[in-house]
Amino acid sequence: MKKTLILSGVEVANHFYNSVPERIQSLLNKNIKPGLAVILIGSNPASKIYVRKKSEKFKDLGIHSETFSLPEKIQQNELLELIDSLNKDSRFTGILLQLPLPKHLDSNYLLNKIDPKKDVDGFHPENMGLLFSGNPRYIPCTPKGIIKILEYYNIITEQLHSVVIGRSNIVGKPIASLLSSRSDKGNSTVTICHSKTSNLSYFTQQADILIAAVGIPQKIKANMVKKSAIIIDVGINRDKNGKIVGDVDIDSVIDKVGAITPVPGGVGPMTIAMLVENTIESAEKLL
Repeated sequence: MKKTLILSGVEVANHFYNSVPERIQSLLNKNIKPGLAVILIGSNPASKIYVRKKSEKFKDLGIHSETFSLPEKIQQNELLELIDSLNKDSRFTGILLQLPLPKHLDSNYLLNKIDPKKDVDGFHPENMGLLFSGNPRYIPCTPKGIIKILEYYNIITEQLHSVVIGRSNIVGKPIASLLSSRSDKGNSTVTICHSKTSNLSYFTQQADILIAAVGIPQKIKANMVKKSAIIIDVGINRDKNGKIVGDVDIDSVIDKVGAITPVPGGVGPMTIAMLVENTIESAEKLL
């Protein structure tokens, strides 16, 4: 019996990081320095952990990064002033507005105010439009990381049926667009499912590639997936015991599927790695 392949995001990320020093040096030789400004509002625990890990990795790689930590009750006009100043600040080639924002702030409006050429998250409408038209400036970090995992493990997507659970602008819609695009890791037939999908397992059982971004701990069980399917688990949740788990019950599916990303250690490390790459790309675009 063929053993299930574990798709290690840690391994893929480390492979990518090996290419970073040469790219940084090439920029420095032309007096260009990549830099990332991160805007962190409030004290959301998950956001704080992500920003801390991001800062540590940027420091390890010698890339300038600065976090602007703001109080939970900051007013929108104050935040707009900061975004405007960062748009004009040549020290930063990229800007990241950490989501989610407090409810009194309009995230769509604020994201629209970031210079699209510095929008390394790829969430500005201009960048979303470029992505969906097949000519992306920046690919959102998590979907980009998923594609990199598929590339690294030589997983063919052409003519396969990919099912995406989740329709967010952060993961679901971009990865669906990428998998269906005319590209080496595209040409897949894509179905998007979501919270209003009736009989979810009907669709997931058809998936050659299943992207789980539903946000429900261990929602996907063995009876919901087909034999030898490739599972990309985007979820980062805590179970009733406080353990970090994905959207897929990995213990249930491990002997059935062909390949799966673990949680932790799968898609998560790739999100930070692709933020690094998008920041480097933001500087390379100045050449």
